[in-house]
Amino acid sequence: MNVRMAKRGAFITFEGMDGSGKTTQLRRLAARLRGRGRTVVETAEPGGTPIGVQIRRVLLDSANRELCPNAELLLYFASRAQNVDQCILPALERGEIVLADRFTDSSLVYQGYGRGLGSENVLALDRIACRGLKPDLTLLVDIDAATSLERAHARNAAAVSRDRMDEQSLEFHRTVYEAYHRLAAREPERVKLVDGAADMDAIERAVWELVSAHV
Repeated sequence: MNVRMAKRGAFITFEGMDGSGKTTQLRRLAARLRGRGRTVVETAEPGGTPIGVQIRRVLLDSANRELCPNAELLLYFASRAQNVDQCILPALERGEIVLADRFTDSSLVYQGYGRGLGSENVLALDRIACRGLKPDLTLLVDIDAATSLERAHARNAAAVSRDRMDEQSLEFHRTVYEAYHRLAAREPERVKLVDGAADMDAIERAVWELVSAHV
C-alpha cells in the first residue's frame, strides 16, 4: 500500500543549506498553523526520536572525522527509519500536520551528490526506511554556498561543540547547493524555492502563501 495515498494528514518538509533559516521558518509556520486550530508535529533530522537524537550526536560530532561516507549515509537513514515509524507515520494517520526539518532530499544532496555516493544508493535506502512516504510539499529556503558557510562558521564559533558537517569545504557546499537546485528543477510541483536572503517576516509570508494551498 502506498503510504502517501493512505495517510490523512499533511507532510511538509523544510530543506536548505545550513544557516538558511529554515528551522526558524518551520517554527513560525508551526505557530501559525496552531493558531488556526491545527494539530502540528515538529520533527528534525537527524533526530526526531530519542534513538535518533543519539544517532545525531555521532553524525554531527566534529571529533568523528574518521566516519566514512557510507557509514554516514546509513546512520542518517537509521535515524530516519526510526523517525518515520515512531513519529511521522502515526501523526499522519491521526490526520495531523507534520513539519520536518530535513528528510530524504537532504541525503540526496549531501551524501548522494556532496559525498559522491549516487542518488541510486540513497533512493534504495529510502525505499527501505521510508516505505513510500514522500513529502506533500518541500520548502527549499535558498541561500548560496558562501553565505551558508559564513553563517555556519559564525554559529560554530558561538557554540560549545562544532558541527562536523559545517566543517566541510566550500567546494562541498557548492556541490550541495547545485544539487538542491537540480532537485527543485526536477520536481517543481513538490519542491518550492523560497528566497532565504529576504528578511524573516518576508520569508514567513512566502512560506505561508505556499503552505496555505496544502492545508
